[in-house]
Amino acid sequence: MSLELQFKIKENENYLRYLRQHAYWYKILNRTPKEFKRFEEEVKKEYQLSKIDRLERVFNTFEMLEKILVSFK
Repeated sequence: MSLELQFKIKENENYLRYLRQHAYWYKILNRTPKEFKRFEEEVKKEYQLSKIDRLERVFNTFEMLEKILVSFK
């Protein structure tokens, strides 16, 4: 695995955790470093880090706050 790729993985805690849980990615990234984009996408799916997931969490938080405020009235 290239040094640059190793630094990218070590800088991001989610990448490192996902790589430890899914060890087959070591082999893939060693053989074809161009697969890093696919690796990133899988990590985002697994840990729900995409923009859509973030928006959904924000809306869920507002919805919960609204329900709490309504219950106090």
